[in-house]
Amino acid sequence: MDLYTLARAVHILALVHWIGGVAMVTLVILPAVMRLAQAEDRLATFEAVEARFGVQARVSTLVAGLSGLWMLWETDGWRLFSDPGHWWLHLMVAVWALFTLVLFVLEPLVLHRWFHARAVAAPEAAFLLVLRLHRVLLALSGIAVAAGVLGAHGGL
Repeated sequence: MDLYTLARAVHILALVHWIGGVAMVTLVILPAVMRLAQAEDRLATFEAVEARFGVQARVSTLVAGLSGLWMLWETDGWRLFSDPGHWWLHLMVAVWALFTLVLFVLEPLVLHRWFHARAVAAPEAAFLLVLRLHRVLLALSGIAVAAGVLGAHGGL
């Protein structure tokens, strides 16, 4: 097995964990948490889950970024970014950059405190907003994954 094949396998595993986790949070955990009767229970449960998955998501996005970078380096694929037919590369990088910004910068520095304060003051509105944002991120991720698979296999 060559290093490119190994990097691709690692890349796909990182994406499955990362985007699968986003799907689990968006489609299962947030709706379940929102059904809890006590607002304090909602916040405590969500923050406990987020703390545990947040670390894993940071590792997954880092691995996805490094393996993607390795594949570009290995194939000298930088020129593909100037080809409009490879628009899906831009989308994948943009989704990765957005998640990386949120997970490594915005969440620890701003979003965690902002959400906590908002969830204490207006729990229904806070959780609904977070659910909507997660839905947008999941949709963008799904489009990027589908476009990446199709593009990498000559379908676009």
